[in-house]
Amino acid sequence: MGETRSVFWGLSRAEIVVWYGLIVVSTAIFAVGVAMLVSKYRAGRREPLRDLGQRALRMLHIVFSHTWIRRRDRVAGLGHAMVFYGFLVLFAGTTILGIDTDITKPIFHTNFWTGPFYLAFKVALDLGGLFLLAGLVLLGANRWIRRVPRLDYRRPDRAQGEYDRGLYRAGDVVFVTTLFTLAITGFFLEGTWLAVTHPSFADWSFVGWVLMELFRSAGFTGHAAELSHHVIWWVHGVAAEAFVASIPFTKAVHMLAAPANVALRDTDAGKRLVALPADAEPDQVGYSLVTDLLRHQLLSLDACTKCGKCTDACPAAAAGYPLSPRDLILDLREAAEATLGAHSFLRAAGAPGLDREVLGTTIRAETLWSCTQCMACVEICPVGIEHVPIINQFRRQLVERGELEPMLQSSFETLFKAGNSFGEPKRKRGRWTDGLDFEVKDIRKEPAELLWFVGDYASFDPRSQRVSQALATVLHHAGVDFGILRDGERSAGCDVRRAGEEGLYATLAEANIAAINACDFERVFSSDPHSFHTLKNEYPAFGGDWNVVHHSELLLELVESGRLIPRRRLGYRATYHDPCMLGRYNGVFEAPRRLLAAIGVDLVEMPRNRDNSLCCGAGGGRIWMKEQRAEGSRRTSEQRIDEATALGRLDYFVVACPKDVTMYSDAIKTSGHEGEIELREITELVLESLGIPGGSESEVAETRAGR
Repeated sequence: MGETRSVFWGLSRAEIVVWYGLIVVSTAIFAVGVAMLVSKYRAGRREPLRDLGQRALRMLHIVFSHTWIRRRDRVAGLGHAMVFYGFLVLFAGTTILGIDTDITKPIFHTNFWTGPFYLAFKVALDLGGLFLLAGLVLLGANRWIRRVPRLDYRRPDRAQGEYDRGLYRAGDVVFVTTLFTLAITGFFLEGTWLAVTHPSFADWSFVGWVLMELFRSAGFTGHAAELSHHVIWWVHGVAAEAFVASIPFTKAVHMLAAPANVALRDTDAGKRLVALPADAEPDQVGYSLVTDLLRHQLLSLDACTKCGKCTDACPAAAAGYPLSPRDLILDLREAAEATLGAHSFLRAAGAPGLDREVLGTTIRAETLWSCTQCMACVEICPVGIEHVPIINQFRRQLVERGELEPMLQSSFETLFKAGNSFGEPKRKRGRWTDGLDFEVKDIRKEPAELLWFVGDYASFDPRSQRVSQALATVLHHAGVDFGILRDGERSAGCDVRRAGEEGLYATLAEANIAAINACDFERVFSSDPHSFHTLKNEYPAFGGDWNVVHHSELLLELVESGRLIPRRRLGYRATYHDPCMLGRYNGVFEAPRRLLAAIGVDLVEMPRNRDNSLCCGAGGGRIWMKEQRAEGSRRTSEQRIDEATALGRLDYFVVACPKDVTMYSDAIKTSGHEGEIELREITELVLESLGIPGGSESEVAETRAGR
């Protein structure tokens, strides 16, 4: 026998005809399913797609490197990589075999599936099958033996009995079982064929060879092996065709949708929210219908693999709020499928109609208001789903309808009237400078190198006012030329926008942009990450385009340039909390750490740090809303202090955000750790390292003279 194998060995002509009939049927079902998916996505709002070539290259890198999948769960990443590459090898092998059998041999009378190519082909397929099986075992163990909590379908936003995830659990089992069956039957198919034919090259199919030897040892040869081969051939073939046909309708759809979604994902998703058209009608504000979603957002619903990483990272879910990012996506997915997908075709055939309205029904208002807009879900999603902008759009419609908490409504009214969330007269915005022994420029009246956009909390909150005074003292000590807008500044509006009040945000932004553009300066800086973010990333769309830095970046620049020279190393042992708006939103992770190292602080990292930092719970307007946590749950700010104190003896919990100053000062008390650790804003430690605790004019002059 030559070094090859007949694909239809042992099959009658009638069986071969039946086989090709199955191929036609399964391919037709697959094509119809894909057409239904495309029809569903086309029902969404249109959007411009640019840089498709660059997006495709990025997708290939992310998909083949598994960069997103292996993050924070190497076991799952390794298991998925083995399944992915194992399946890819087997799929490539099947495609090659199909080309040889159905194209080159009958049309060109050439058979390349023979000789050395065939032998190498068999080795590759055996390796691919082993990889697939090993990966499935690893993923199955992760889900059903290790019982990783995030893979459980329990919902933090619904009571038991209010939901049913049985179909998803069944789908997981069917998906894994089908792939496992394909791999196992493929090996057994080879083993039984070798047991019957005894070719000289049997050992090239090393897995099949082992099975052949086992069959022979058990006396399983001859007619029994031939009959078994025949049965296994059909089991393997039918399973393969059924799998192909099921892809658009089952969990396997992520094989198509996930790579497409990775390619279409906006790299600024959630970071730069889309402005409302000036002529938008009330029903065009935000989302309320499933058809309001963008086309790629509808696609992203099918890309979801239900891995639970988003919910695992969600601070609202951790604090007992009625929000699960995964289940939000799955609820929208079910609604889209029921009204636009396969169910909609059934409806056309006589099934009852379903309302496309999802806001207030499928998606509850309390779920949407629970979000802190921290971006943890978007950042960790292995398939690039954009939860935050979807939630924000639903919030916009809730605001348009007036369906918001009284506290939040009151805060919006206060911001509209006073220009700040504290309700203070605008003349008091610069009053925190009265405690200084030097004058802070009014940049509206005289030029300065730096314009300091102070922000609401840093201007009005008593504890954060001390930080502002410390920062002003440090800058004055370094000889920095800076000024503030005083009563010309209004709230930057970052949290206003993320709470869904786009109209108020636009009003605040336009007023600030006009005030800033009327000044003479080189750069803008802010000690408030929320103001820093929106000035840097969102104001350009409204006409405000400047070089914006965070105060931690500015202070590090001054230290490394020699304009600030710490007079002593502090020697404190501390941990640092990454603010969401500074870290996840803008990638500023190293500047605060390098600054702390420069002043002699021994930094001990919390388990969740940098892009995995736990939100304080104040973002997205939550600081203006009532708590709605489940009984017995702890605030994320309290959980964060627990995490810090678990590191052992620490002198300080260091922050770089005025809201964090407020949230964590309170959390140290309410978490029961008062006296164990103290909070310091990073500026206060820099000031201490300079040896000018009072920051008076005479002390600054003496320090400068002594340098």
